[in-house]
Amino acid sequence: MVVDGVGRRILVVEDEPVINQAVTDRLRGSGYDVVQAWDGPGAVEQFAASAPDLVLLDVMLPGFDGHEVCRRIQAERPVPVLMLTARDDEADILAGLGLGADDYLTKPFRMRELVARVAALLRRVERAAELAAELAVRPAAEVGTLRIDSAARRVWAAGAEVHLTPTEFDLLLCLAAKPGDVLTRENLYAEVWGWPGASGTRTVDSHVKALRAKIGADRVRTVHGVGYALEPGSTT
Repeated sequence: MVVDGVGRRILVVEDEPVINQAVTDRLRGSGYDVVQAWDGPGAVEQFAASAPDLVLLDVMLPGFDGHEVCRRIQAERPVPVLMLTARDDEADILAGLGLGADDYLTKPFRMRELVARVAALLRRVERAAELAAELAVRPAAEVGTLRIDSAARRVWAAGAEVHLTPTEFDLLLCLAAKPGDVLTRENLYAEVWGWPGASGTRTVDSHVKALRAKIGADRVRTVHGVGYALEPGSTT
C-alpha cells in the first residue's frame, strides 16, 4: 500500500454509488482516511462531523448542488475543494471557483490524475503554512493601484478592498512577485497549485478570469500562447 495520504482525511461527495466507491477505494489504497456523502445536505453534515482535510465535490447533487455545498463548508472552515463536473461549462466552473473551490476535474477523469491533484492540493496547504511566518515580516506590496498585504491576505484596488478566494490570492501574489514579467501557465500551475509538469492550464485560465472580474480586466495581461503578466502601471 502507498502511504502518501497517511493522517489525511478526505470527504468524497458523489451521488453515483459506483463512482463514489471507486474514488473512495483508490484514495484508501493511497493511504487516505476517506468518509463519504451522496447528496448536498449529507455532505454538509459529514463535513461538520468528520473535519476533513480536503473535499472532493461533485457539482450535480440531490438536495442542493455542489456549489451550495462549497459555499456552506467554506463559510464554516476554509478547506481545499476539488470539484468534479460532468459539464465542461465555463460558467459552471467559474461559479465553483468563485465560491472557494481550488481546482476542478471534468468527468470522465483518470484516477491517477485525481490522486495526483489531491496530493498537490494538500502539499499546497503545507507550503502555505510554512510561508506564513516569512510573509508576516514582509511589508505590503504595491503594484500600480493594487495594494497586497501578504501577511493579512488582504487586497485593495484603488483604495477599495477586494475579497479574493485563497487560490485567487495566491495567484495574484505569484504574479505580483514579478510585475510586468510574463509567467507561463505551466509555471503558475506549479507555483500556485504545487504540481510541476502537469497540464492544468485550463484551471489557470479559469482562475485568471475570476481574478480579473474582481481586480479589473486590464490588470492582468494575456500573452497568447504563453501566459500572463500583472501590469505594474495599471491605474484603473
